[in-house]
Amino acid sequence: MVNRIFIRYQGLAGILAFLLVSTTIPSCVHDPFTPVDSNPIDTTGNPIDTTGNPIDTTGQDTTIIKCDSNLVYFEQEVLPLIVSNCAKSGCHDAITHEEGYNLTSYANIMSSGIVRPNRPDNSKMIKVLTEEDGDDAMPPYPNQKLTNEQINLLIKWINQGAKDTSCVETVVTCSTTNVSYSGFIAPLFTTFCSGCHSGGNPSGGILLNSYNGVKAVAQNGRLIGAISWNNGFQRMPQGGNQLTDCSIAKIQAWINDGMQNN
Repeated sequence: MVNRIFIRYQGLAGILAFLLVSTTIPSCVHDPFTPVDSNPIDTTGNPIDTTGNPIDTTGQDTTIIKCDSNLVYFEQEVLPLIVSNCAKSGCHDAITHEEGYNLTSYANIMSSGIVRPNRPDNSKMIKVLTEEDGDDAMPPYPNQKLTNEQINLLIKWINQGAKDTSCVETVVTCSTTNVSYSGFIAPLFTTFCSGCHSGGNPSGGILLNSYNGVKAVAQNGRLIGAISWNNGFQRMPQGGNQLTDCSIAKIQAWINDGMQNN
């Protein structure tokens, strides 16, 4: 029996925007789990592009997290994307605030002027995201650029007024049977992790945008240690909320079932 609770609110959420700069910004890095072991991570696997699919970031057994399929919700869809790709250590977090931009709250993002509600064509955030090359392109090289699906999600959010909205669907049960890489693991990591752990200079040397990269840190225990916020591990996602208990349980079940590329 699924009980749905719909919540929308304005004020105090998270973060959004990307910045127009005149010089190249250094790569954003952090040491994510524990020191990388002597075995290099196999990154030959091809990442599965699931960004066009709605993501249930609660980890619960709902078909879609959106309360209204026509709306983009800042808290569940936009915020994780910006935390992963922009508001991270060395870039636009509260400590570094590269070029004077602190993108760690909805209020800061909107007051910066780089997002103009209902006007994505006049929003600097979209301009730097769609810049092909040069110093103005964001995220800066060698970070992986956002996909067209992700950029279109941000454009849709701006067209809808760039509001600080939230909608959470909760369920009573959490099934950990038949958890697949393509159906749950890859989409979850695309939302919460690939901004830092992808591209030519991934944080900590760890790639989480491919099956082989995920499997490598799952096998040695660093993945569960980091997302469970265990002692001795740096908490992941860095700067964001902890994954739900159900999401962690599903990841653990996938590992226990042999980490299949299914």
